[in-house]
Amino acid sequence: MRIADLLRSKGTTVATVTPETTVTALLAGLAEHNVGAMVVIGPDGLIAGIVSERDVVRRLHDTGPALLGGPVGDIMTRLVASCGPEDSVESLSVLMTEHRIRHVPVLEGGRLAGIVSIGDVVKNRMEELEKSQEQLQAYISQG
Repeated sequence: MRIADLLRSKGTTVATVTPETTVTALLAGLAEHNVGAMVVIGPDGLIAGIVSERDVVRRLHDTGPALLGGPVGDIMTRLVASCGPEDSVESLSVLMTEHRIRHVPVLEGGRLAGIVSIGDVVKNRMEELEKSQEQLQAYISQG
């Protein structure tokens, strides 16, 4: 299965923030959208980074509560792994595992076209396994 197929079923909406957004506003956005990470979009409209709950927790531990009033740009991951709509879900799974990341923006023509989480990949794999099981049971029951 391709990333484009996965996006067709889950949608292409991506929660975003700017580098100037405060960490407190980021946390409110994560809760509002029920997501674990948000893509950071720069003034040029391109991806400037990605910031996750994990980034906040780790920096909060190091910095303390003053972090909450600071900008997302100070804690975001700047080197963002991405994929394209024509990439396979299997190759994305390998990328996520090797880099120990949970959220990967999808880029099409250099622009943000969606985001895929590890939960999306696992859900897709479970659906594939269920379909295979149903096919095997049908084959066996046919004799």
